[in-house]
Amino acid sequence: MDLSLIIPAFNESTKIENDIRAANDFFIAHRLKGEILIIDDGSEDETLLKAQQAGDKVITPVRVLRVEPQRGKGFAVRTGMLASQSAFVMFADSGLCVPFIYALRGMQLIQSGKCDIAHGSRKLEESVIHRPQPWHRRIISRVMRLIFIYGLGIPRLSDTQCGFKIYRGEIAKTLYGSSRCNGFLFDIEIIVLAQQKGYRIAEFPLEWTADLDSRLSAIKSFKKVLKELIRTHKVLKQIRKNNHVSE
Repeated sequence: MDLSLIIPAFNESTKIENDIRAANDFFIAHRLKGEILIIDDGSEDETLLKAQQAGDKVITPVRVLRVEPQRGKGFAVRTGMLASQSAFVMFADSGLCVPFIYALRGMQLIQSGKCDIAHGSRKLEESVIHRPQPWHRRIISRVMRLIFIYGLGIPRLSDTQCGFKIYRGEIAKTLYGSSRCNGFLFDIEIIVLAQQKGYRIAEFPLEWTADLDSRLSAIKSFKKVLKELIRTHKVLKQIRKNNHVSE
């Protein structure tokens, strides 16, 4: 198969049908063989049912996997990566923030030998932002980037948290099979693991529209980010310790 497209979902019953239809249209329009994997992360609404019903109405194979109880976005994406069966594998956030056609750019970068992993970036000059994030999310994003670079020693990528990333299938299984972060900062752990293994990461511009149906309020966001940063720091510290020992 060409591509496994993973969509992690938590309480996305109003969006998941549109996600599946758009993904199916993308596969058909570009004659791609592959699969759509919906990972329901312990949703409390009808996400599971809606995904199953939508999957029965499209041509592209759809697999709906249920994680219960809720474990976090990182765990959901890892579940999909390890279950994937294609030469290329990617994950995209629910809500159609990025048109699926941009996956072709990432795949082309990898196929041309320019990288092993392709990250969509909202921060590149060529990127087009149709609707930006709310003010509190933009502030958190800027603060987090400084922490990632100067506090956690993360490579200077322009947009580590964009939910649109493509991998070679075997590389995705290697990285996610070694990962431990279950929360929404799992991307940082994967970047560090990729760096240590010598995998090359390239960013590419895209179109992006903010999903205003956010699960976080301004105050709760800061608290959740702080807790997640502490957990991620501990994981990265252990990874680097293990890598130093192996050297």
